[in-house]
Amino acid sequence: MHASQGRSAGLGLALASAFAFGGSGVAAKPLIEAGLDPLHVVWLRVAGAALVMLPVAWRHRDLLRRKPALLAGFGLLAVAGVQACYFAAISRIPVGVALLIEYLAPALVLGWVRFVQRRPVTRAAALGVVLAVGGLACVVQVWSGLTFDLLGLLLALAAACCQVGYFVLSDQGSDEAEPADPLGVIAYGLLVGALVLTVVARPWGMDWSVLGGAADLNGTTAPAWLLLGWIVLIATVVAYVTGVVAVRRLSPQVAGVVACLEAVIATVLAWVLLGEHLAAPQIIGGAVVLVGAFIAQSSTPKAPSGPVAGSEQSDHEDHPTPDRASLKNVT
Repeated sequence: MHASQGRSAGLGLALASAFAFGGSGVAAKPLIEAGLDPLHVVWLRVAGAALVMLPVAWRHRDLLRRKPALLAGFGLLAVAGVQACYFAAISRIPVGVALLIEYLAPALVLGWVRFVQRRPVTRAAALGVVLAVGGLACVVQVWSGLTFDLLGLLLALAAACCQVGYFVLSDQGSDEAEPADPLGVIAYGLLVGALVLTVVARPWGMDWSVLGGAADLNGTTAPAWLLLGWIVLIATVVAYVTGVVAVRRLSPQVAGVVACLEAVIATVLAWVLLGEHLAAPQIIGGAVVLVGAFIAQSSTPKAPSGPVAGSEQSDHEDHPTPDRASLKNVT
């Protein structure tokens, strides 16, 4: 595939992933309001997706031998870590504040590329991150309820670090002779995440009868099982698959910035489906996020054979990429 075509496909997949992830909230909120604990919704989401991906896990069972650290890291960080830390954070600080801190991940990804992988990043890439994070602050209206709870802020920051793990581990080994199949990584990551979240969420105490009833979707009654199906199949399976493939076609830093659109999409869907109206600053902020994402993706194509992250294709295209550091020791 031509480089520009691969990049366009990667951008499309990143947008699809952002839409899929962003649609989780509008389906999860009615279930929570119907009586399910937020952590139980997270467990149902991950465990259900792991069940769907079981045949894929069996097909790629060789990954257990070849890439055990990658599978464990993806499950602990990209699946269980992000979900558990975020929901723990919003129990102590406002949702908007937690969401903003979590989406500092694109900036942290650039830090990883610059200081761990020791590759320069372009000014355009940094500008895209600044614009995206600044616009995100407007989307979530961070000023509306800022509470400086130290533990809550640390939990939100932990969620951001786990999200860095998602972007970096998604790209891990993609330039190897036999790269780990992204579907296999996702399948085992979901299995590991489901096991970890089982300990955290303790689903044996869940009110299972809620799933047999109905939930209110802004005045419209929807079957609870249908909303759960959306969360499992679209907001988890499709979201992770398109997201991981997008990272491999783009780069962790570009995909990270485009992922900021998830908050914009979540806010717009909440407006349309849940009647949570947008204020003018949120609309402006959404536009700024779009601009930041566009600058990042147009100025920061993946350059696996060059030394500069976020630059156009290097003159040293015959030189190999510096090895990516493993995240297996990150907790």
